[in-house]
Amino acid sequence: MKLSISWKFAILVAVILILDQLLKIWVKTNMYIGQDINVLGNWFLLHFVENPGMLFELEFGGKIGKYFLGVFRLLLVVLVIYGVRLSIREKIPNGFVICLGLVLAGSISNIIDQAFYGLIFDTGTTFNAELGTWVSYSGVSQFSNEGYASFLQGSVVDMLVFPIIRGTYPDWFPFMAGNSFIFFRYIFNIADVAVIIGTFSIVLFYMKYLKQIISVSFKVLGIEAER
Repeated sequence: MKLSISWKFAILVAVILILDQLLKIWVKTNMYIGQDINVLGNWFLLHFVENPGMLFELEFGGKIGKYFLGVFRLLLVVLVIYGVRLSIREKIPNGFVICLGLVLAGSISNIIDQAFYGLIFDTGTTFNAELGTWVSYSGVSQFSNEGYASFLQGSVVDMLVFPIIRGTYPDWFPFMAGNSFIFFRYIFNIADVAVIIGTFSIVLFYMKYLKQIISVSFKVLGIEAER
């Protein structure tokens, strides 16, 4: 039986959500902050960190910033779902719909962390108003009815790191001479990978279809898009 694009989309989103959440929950309940587990030598590690903000450990605005980030993520999910519906209706190529599915799945999964992890785990990274910064914790987290933070104040669990190249900046390198470096040093999760792949694939291969969807959206709203 040949699956429709709607079914393929739904299966993709479900698989990414399940894999990402299973790995995050395992890491959260079995590892402590900063712990490393070698998966493939020194080339692929699980390194547990909690990210109070966005991709690549960016954060802003403390607790208020977290609420704005949560609202932004929810709006992004709504827009992507709307884009998927329009894409299927307008018979946009399936590849574009699949890319939107990657972005949607990754966004939803990170929203789950932010929205609910503070409610279901006993410990997590929290914002200290007196210090004006985010404060980590010790030990391994467990499920709890009390939680460690309110709705939308949970931190996203990151753990994937690929330190492919390690070395030292040469003497001639400005400002960084003699300092060690790691490529790739950023720590992320499966949801982040899905969002990055989906977004870059759209930019590289499907921009004209994105513009088409935006144009159709304007027309639905009664606005004539500029060409």
